Amino acid sequence: MSSFLNKSELRDVAKQARAEAAQGLGDAGPRGFFENLLGLWDELSTPYEGLEAVFAGYYPIGDELDVRPAMLALDRLGILQSLPEVTAKDRPLRFRAWSPGEDLEQGTLGTLHPLNTAPLMRPDIVLVPLLAFDARGHRLGWGGGYYDRTLELLRKTGKVTAIGVAYSAQEVDVLPTDNYDQPVDWVITEKQVLKIS
Repeated sequence: MSSFLNKSELRDVAKQARAEAAQGLGDAGPRGFFENLLGLWDELSTPYEGLEAVFAGYYPIGDELDVRPAMLALDRLGILQSLPEVTAKDRPLRFRAWSPGEDLEQGTLGTLHPLNTAPLMRPDIVLVPLLAFDARGHRLGWGGGYYDRTLELLRKTGKVTAIGVAYSAQEVDVLPTDNYDQPVDWVITEKQVLKIS
């Protein structure tokens, strides 16, 4: 993927790369991600030792890498989980408690989120879907800035570990960035675990 494209052009190319990876890998993509995340779990949760780390996944849309098998495994380990909710344009996401199998309701932008009666939670470890990423931990999202605003807020209010979730085919050499872009701390794909220094 060329680094000479602007963000809008990159999004078009990245969407195609992700769709092809999702179709080509089938269940192998989510399974590889699941194994890499679980293999890393002790290291991810160590900073929160003595506390119960709250994990935030996401409910996949379209050909986003499906993290639900990993969420199910973490649920079986007794890990507290949450899912994001879009509240309004230009606002950070908020997170509500959720366990696999519990009801979800339709949100804006085609998302699904927990019922509005589910307790609000502040996550410590956040999975971040993306269209493209680079080795510096920069990510290309859909352009709404929801995760950038969310990570900025979480980083101002305490400790948080942000994990970009992607297929390896979504990696690019260098992404264009703006001042408001929030990099992730890790990227996990079906093939690799990348810790951002």
